[in-house]
Amino acid sequence: MKLIYLDGHATTPCDPAVVDAMRPYFTEVFGNAASRHHAFGWRARESVDAARAEIAILVGAHYKDIVFTSGATESNNLALKGVTDVLGPLAKRDRHIVTVATEHRSVLDPSVALEARGFRVTRLTVQPDGLLALDNLRAAIEPDTVVVSVMAANNEIGVLQPLAEIGAICRERGVLFHTDAAQAVGKVPIDVEQMNIDLLSCTAHKIYGPKGIGALYVRRRPRTSLAPQMHGGGHERGLRSGTLNVPGIVGFGKACALCRTSMTEESKRLRALRDQLLAGLRAGIPDLHVNGSMENRLPHNLHVSIPGIDGSALFLALDDIAVSPGAACSTASAEPSHVLAALRVDDDLARASIRFGLTRFTTDGEIDDVVSRLVGLVPHLRAQQAALR
Repeated sequence: MKLIYLDGHATTPCDPAVVDAMRPYFTEVFGNAASRHHAFGWRARESVDAARAEIAILVGAHYKDIVFTSGATESNNLALKGVTDVLGPLAKRDRHIVTVATEHRSVLDPSVALEARGFRVTRLTVQPDGLLALDNLRAAIEPDTVVVSVMAANNEIGVLQPLAEIGAICRERGVLFHTDAAQAVGKVPIDVEQMNIDLLSCTAHKIYGPKGIGALYVRRRPRTSLAPQMHGGGHERGLRSGTLNVPGIVGFGKACALCRTSMTEESKRLRALRDQLLAGLRAGIPDLHVNGSMENRLPHNLHVSIPGIDGSALFLALDDIAVSPGAACSTASAEPSHVLAALRVDDDLARASIRFGLTRFTTDGEIDDVVSRLVGLVPHLRAQQAALR
């Protein structure tokens, strides 16, 4: 049985070129990048700096502004806790954070932790299409707001927020702007200067790089001050101690370089495949419900709900197709997606939702197979559900 992988928001396979770039750093160039007294360390450091530059170029940053982490979850925690911990005890009283109800858990959960420390948090709602209303953001920013954190692209519904407009509002009001761009970097153009982004989180495994390596862009001019969350060696300008994952960093850099040269054509191809998938599903399932804006969406994302079926039965039946109902970090929960709840999708429909994440390796034939398989399953699943009522 051929398996079809359409869960590219959870993770992507490593591109063969990334694997080739990483291979020497396990056995030949194995030095510690912090070893400054011999050639093994020097070569590792040079490779790290070259990869740092590739990541910076992809987001329009200076290479010195890139801080390596273990992934976007750590980057989000470092950003939010870092900008708040740098405040003195007295300055923390009644300080304010603004974020959005549809954020990833690695932003929402740190926000809860910061509330326990005395910060006030405003979680903005979104419109039914998943987009943030900019007037609501303007109204939410207060004189004591420290940081605004808005996801670049939603990890479930793929909706792209207007980063440039958000950045302009934050800059005008004198507050820091952080964006979790794990799903957007390498997929759509991002420029931290043009968009007035002060902190940006990203990760390699969403763009055909290895797992376990990520980065946080930290603006130096004007300077964004962070308090480190890990101590022990002063690595990464003192912001993130720990021996650098040189093979992973090299792979991350190579993945960014590939995205930079192929993003335009790849996005065009994936958008066409995504639209082919949607057209096929709509033809066979006329009452299909699309979640989120189609106009402001990642090119490789489709998130739909199918009325009249049981979601758990659907995923059991789709055992040869790798898709998911939503975020990989929360699929163990029986509760409907907090993202769909924010879009005011009813619980039954939310539980019968599918997230498709196409990859650069997805083919036309696979899309046709998925359409045929899903359209054929729906009548049987609806009959089963009706029999249980």
